[in-house]
Amino acid sequence: MSLLVVGTMAFDALETPFGKVDRIIGGSGTYLAWAASNFTRDINMVSIVGGDFPKEEVEALEARGVNFDGLEVIPDGKSFFWSGRYHMDMNTRDTLVTDLNVLAQFDPKLPESYRNSEFLMLGNLAPSVQISVINQMAKRPKLIVMDTMNFWMSVALDDLKQLLTMVDVLMVNDSEARELSGEYSIVKAAVKIQEMGPKYVIIKKGEHGALLFHGKSVFYAPALPLEDVFDPTGAGDTFAGGFIGHIARTRDISFNNMKTAIIVGSTMASYCVEKFGPTRLQEVNQEDVQARMDEFVELVNFDIGLVHA
Repeated sequence: MSLLVVGTMAFDALETPFGKVDRIIGGSGTYLAWAASNFTRDINMVSIVGGDFPKEEVEALEARGVNFDGLEVIPDGKSFFWSGRYHMDMNTRDTLVTDLNVLAQFDPKLPESYRNSEFLMLGNLAPSVQISVINQMAKRPKLIVMDTMNFWMSVALDDLKQLLTMVDVLMVNDSEARELSGEYSIVKAAVKIQEMGPKYVIIKKGEHGALLFHGKSVFYAPALPLEDVFDPTGAGDTFAGGFIGHIARTRDISFNNMKTAIIVGSTMASYCVEKFGPTRLQEVNQEDVQARMDEFVELVNFDIGLVHA
């Protein structure tokens, strides 16, 4: 029941209204793996790093069941680096620096042991790279989930449209859904995106939760109100990792189980934002996850009694 994760492993420099860090581990693949490893210990990672990426970070994930046969290390290269500053609302940010470094030459080659992975999670990367990974699979995975962003809609729309015909689940935020579909209504946007290929569309709305669309079925999961939100970087990737980790553990790709996976993803994302980088994800255990999932259940659990005249 192996899970194949494709994403970046990188360095971030972050500034929020509540603090600042000059260099911390980041990248979509990093967040995906930390989140998913709470639910499955059979994860195959595909990424690229420079010789500057700390070996202990790789070893920490290896201890959580992540296999790095698909990690390309360029000894004399530098890892991908991103720097950003968040505004007070924590939903908007300014990108200060983007250094692709070794990511500019990323052309993943899947090890033979990866090609029969049962589930595939494609982190936010160039659509051509995501397509290449799918084409290298020995057989079609049971479920293919992908993340993308508005940048690729601007510079690689044709590749993105081809990719959408190849996947089962698309994850985007609300502004990306509107841009991709040309529809302002989130419901109409989801319908149009499904017509492009994905059977399921997950639209993330940050602190306002997430929506899951499948045909005419819709499920909404709120975000848990938190006292401390220090850093939203990686929250979307953590959400995706929790989602696909639960799916890989249960091996159930029904709409009903995806509803549970949305709650699991939201639970993991709620931990991610409490400290800079993936620090908080490295601290939580199964008991913590279950306790917070119980909070989600309590948040939306209510009884209705009709009052008769």
